[in-house]
Amino acid sequence: MQTTQTFPLRYLLFILFFVFHSTLLSAQEPPELTIKELQQLGLRANGMVQAARSQIEMAEAGVVAASAFPNPNVSIKVGPQGKRLPASITGPSDNYREVNVSQPIENPFFRSARIGAAEALVEASQANLDQVRANLAAQLRVSAYELLLRQEQAQMETGIYDLMKEIQRRIKVSVEVGETARFELIRADTEVLSAENRMEAARLNAERARVALIQLTAGALQSGFQIEASLNDPVEFPSLEVLRQEVIDANPDIQRLQAEQNSTNFRINQEKASVLPRVNILYENYHDSQFSTNVAGVNLEIPLFYRRRGEIDNAIYDSARIRETLEYRRFEIGQLLEAAWQAKEIARRRVEMFESGIVTEAQLALNIAQTAYRLGERGFIEVLDTQRVLRGVLAELLQARFELQSAAAEIDRLRAHYPKEHIIE
Repeated sequence: MQTTQTFPLRYLLFILFFVFHSTLLSAQEPPELTIKELQQLGLRANGMVQAARSQIEMAEAGVVAASAFPNPNVSIKVGPQGKRLPASITGPSDNYREVNVSQPIENPFFRSARIGAAEALVEASQANLDQVRANLAAQLRVSAYELLLRQEQAQMETGIYDLMKEIQRRIKVSVEVGETARFELIRADTEVLSAENRMEAARLNAERARVALIQLTAGALQSGFQIEASLNDPVEFPSLEVLRQEVIDANPDIQRLQAEQNSTNFRINQEKASVLPRVNILYENYHDSQFSTNVAGVNLEIPLFYRRRGEIDNAIYDSARIRETLEYRRFEIGQLLEAAWQAKEIARRRVEMFESGIVTEAQLALNIAQTAYRLGERGFIEVLDTQRVLRGVLAELLQARFELQSAAAEIDRLRAHYPKEHIIE
């Protein structure tokens, strides 16, 4: 009677433990991330992005400093005043007090140029942040597809290893019954070891690519993460003419140089405006035992002998340097776009070429060679040759797909196309 009462309780506890354990395992399953989600994660976690964002805050603080008005200069002198002559002549002793106030009046042209230069540096810092983001997003995308490439290669090498093991097993049986020479088994053992080495190297390369992704995301990725993407993902872009204009308008490096050139132009205006006389408004209050005065005046600092020729020339040459750099970068980025576009088209043609029939024919040749080998019509050498051909074709196909995705990532980097709308500023 006691046993029948405790058995349902134990059974219920076992069910609860099983449900809890299953829930815990499902909660610990590695996450699956799309390329876009991976880029968002990396852009939030990478320290280089945070450092570039801090530069914007520094530049904004520079605007606050440039917009500040000059402070007044106040001088106060107070002290006792003793008598040197008889009191009947000089009167009673008294205290001495002197107050001087000087307020600089800024040249409005100088002030507006200084503020404009600081605001242009904010735009340059923002463009630099966009450049860091675009570069990192492209690196994350390429690294993600490299991980997929390494995983595909590891899977291919694993399949080849399994095939060699199966052939080795058949040759070993044939050798044991005396149908095949022992030399064939030695050759099969060698091929199995070679396939195993390639399989292990491919797996290590996949782990290396996984570590590289974790490094780019500053450790925000879990070690067992999975990429929800494929090397077969479609690559679509507008026409090359549209991309040329889009890159010129949106490339962060070009925008940064344009902002820096605006800053140097304001700096030229600032140096030229500094040649004008500087004005200080003065006020003086004086009080002693005999006199009390209030005096107001103006102090002018006139650049008569040195009119800041060196500073003006330095700003002009700096502006010319940035202008020439900007023109060259526009040309260079245009050429980079052309090269990336051509790389994309070449990779696309290679993929189409392999997928149109080469892979199918190589697979068919291997199947025929395996069937003929099982029937005794072909030797082990023919199987190895067809297997090597298929392996080479598959490796080139995977590499072509990866190069297609890499070229697409480069084009997106040049036009600063990444999921920036989800970045938390």
